[in-house]
Amino acid sequence: MSAFNQPIGGNDLARFAGPGTFMRLPQVETAAGLDVAVMGVPMDIGTSWRSGTRFGPKQIRAESAMIRPYNIQTGAAPFEKLQVADIGDVAINTFDLADTISIIERWTDAVLSHGAIPLTLGGDHTLTLPILRAVAKHHGPVALVHVDAHADVNDVMFGVRECHGTVFRRAYEENLILPDKVWQIGLRGTGYGPDDFNTPRDWGFNLITAPEIWHRSLAPLADTIKQAIGTTKVYLSYDIDSLDPAYAPGTGTPEIGGLTPPQAMELIRGLDGLEIVGADMVEVSPPYDPSGNTALVAANLAYEILSILPKPKRS
Repeated sequence: MSAFNQPIGGNDLARFAGPGTFMRLPQVETAAGLDVAVMGVPMDIGTSWRSGTRFGPKQIRAESAMIRPYNIQTGAAPFEKLQVADIGDVAINTFDLADTISIIERWTDAVLSHGAIPLTLGGDHTLTLPILRAVAKHHGPVALVHVDAHADVNDVMFGVRECHGTVFRRAYEENLILPDKVWQIGLRGTGYGPDDFNTPRDWGFNLITAPEIWHRSLAPLADTIKQAIGTTKVYLSYDIDSLDPAYAPGTGTPEIGGLTPPQAMELIRGLDGLEIVGADMVEVSPPYDPSGNTALVAANLAYEILSILPKPKRS
């Protein structure tokens, strides 16, 4: 019997029963004693187009009941070397975006103070900014792998400086990330001018647009990213709208011409070995996908991320 928490097996309790946690793991009050703390941020008050990501964490958890603990393709067995549990949802202030951002930062700070890696289920992309603030307090500025249809480097949106489209400009300005070790992958769509992508390039960000990687394996790109980041601590932020809406229609700001799920899996698997100190899966909006397929993809990609998180050295 493993000393680590295990998901409830589908042959022990029907998958439509049991706790509503990620992969039906135990739910605990704090991150004490954990290597990885799965937490939900059910918010959509930072989004600018279609709402509904407040329901993302619950739906991702529901679809995760189908995932088994051992990855037959890769041999990954994260629950054999990591102590993982679900610490529930951040109690956001659904009427106040600024207060919600502060709450998320405090919550993440508490997780990091226990030495755990936060794996966050969103929720709109605003949540990444307060998480990065907490991460920088504990680890200093970090490298960033950001998979998204959008660069999220707006200065203001509707007069607001902190929302889902301004995250990485604020992170750059606040020295939360290392510009030359930022990789933004899958960018595409229309914009308001060339500065939408040229500005982050001028900061030193490495931008990989979707057309550059159409019909290609992303394993070589993952190798390039690993070599560039090296031993630097890194945060991984995965926006589900990086995928083509044919695969993930349930999101707030869909863009055609995106990645495929196999490309997403190749990229994540290829990042194994990086010193990841936090990760998120954001922008799942269940109301726009009644089939649940978007959340199913997101849950499986979150499992792939969990499988590459660094394993602690134990005596």
